[in-house]
Amino acid sequence: MPRVLLRSAKDPFTPVSPELSLALYQQGIFGRNVGNLVFADAVHKLISVPGTEVVSNSFLSERPGVDHAYVDRVNEQFDLFVVPLANAFRLSFLENLKRLTWVIERLRIPVVVIGVGVAGGAGSLDDPFPPPTDELRVAVRRFVSAVLDKSATIGVRGEFTRAYLAELGFGDDVVDVVGCPSLFRDGPNLRVSKRLPEITPESRFTINISPYVKLMDRIGTRHAKRYSNMVYVPQGDEVLELLLWGTHPANVRRGLPHHPGHQLHREDRIRFFVDTTTWMRYLAERDFSFGTRIHGNIVALSAGTPAYVLAHDSRTLELARYHDIPHSLLPSLTPEVDAADLYAQADYTAFNAGQAQRWDRFAGFLERNGVEHIFQPGKADPGYEARLAAADLPPPVTTLMTTDPEARERIIARVAELYSLAGVRALREAHQPHIPFPHTKALRKGLAPGERVPGRAAVRHLPVPVRSALHRSRALADRLRRRV
Repeated sequence: MPRVLLRSAKDPFTPVSPELSLALYQQGIFGRNVGNLVFADAVHKLISVPGTEVVSNSFLSERPGVDHAYVDRVNEQFDLFVVPLANAFRLSFLENLKRLTWVIERLRIPVVVIGVGVAGGAGSLDDPFPPPTDELRVAVRRFVSAVLDKSATIGVRGEFTRAYLAELGFGDDVVDVVGCPSLFRDGPNLRVSKRLPEITPESRFTINISPYVKLMDRIGTRHAKRYSNMVYVPQGDEVLELLLWGTHPANVRRGLPHHPGHQLHREDRIRFFVDTTTWMRYLAERDFSFGTRIHGNIVALSAGTPAYVLAHDSRTLELARYHDIPHSLLPSLTPEVDAADLYAQADYTAFNAGQAQRWDRFAGFLERNGVEHIFQPGKADPGYEARLAAADLPPPVTTLMTTDPEARERIIARVAELYSLAGVRALREAHQPHIPFPHTKALRKGLAPGERVPGRAAVRHLPVPVRSALHRSRALADRLRRRV
């Protein structure tokens, strides 16, 4: 059976809890932005042809610690390495790009890169290229050269990236503009149409916000007041940490819904998804999506829901233009911009009309590079979506203010698990009281006068879900108590 190694955070069928999604690796399982799951999951579906095994690389091909033994195993166990990327040609991704290049140079199997893009610096709407540092240009040249040694062409996300690579000496004979694979998970068949004549104060829609875009503070706050059914769908790991554990940066701007005092947080109108599938299902039931997050809006479009992009940089503009996604340039807008007006002016005629041609270009790129896909004759995988539907993926993360009974049960279990793992010893060490003249036994045990090590009876007063979670971790809790 052919085996394909796919650059992705995880297999889309594998449930990973929100807590573990955040805790794994220094930047979480999805690399700080859950939008990274979207394009990789789309490629996973597209290349899951019958008789082929697709294996996620968990981003290990670019994480610190990759070595010759890892490369040898890839060469021995896989027939193809498929690498979906987003805006990888940027300074903040430079070390990852170097490690990934090092791996590709040593592979003996074909390597196909899909949807890579360039990311400009500040003011990139006027200048889409990154700062012209020699180190980045050398790294990009080396990466592209390594890829082209193992494939016919490289797939880039849009015209800005095509022009950037042309400046580096890579012409149209080896560069294919293919857009974002997220919008091709259903091949040429995707269509988007409005479900409502207009957006009203009662409409159910979502907003997505890039926290570094300051205008979105006022836009988000004003919409939170005007539209009671609007929900914020964040993507960054810092918001997931806030929702799970209540922590947030001390210097967070008050207009951002990234602290417990914001209206959207107080009213439990924030939902964080750690899987593309559950994210798409949710947005499929909304009326509209808008904001500055390109993949947040692409998920909505992939689900057939109208979306509108507020293009704040060249990355978002490049994809919006290529796919004919309705959009406006953010610098041309005022804080009074309104979702109802954006919805009214959004026209999906060009998006729908161009989908078949864009798909043909994308499919041609795959076939030219020897990548089989499910829309080729006899290659369909009709059971794929059924398997996704059967996967026990975690529901969205709510705020700690939620009144939903099931969500509250999950929060209680989360706290109980944390308590069972840390135990009373960790709490005592973190909050050691000052005892001027302690008992001798307390000096040996590290206990305050009169304090006792809690046993099983100490948890009897706790709610049933907490006791259940504690019992699930009884063995570990016992070990922790024995050490006290």
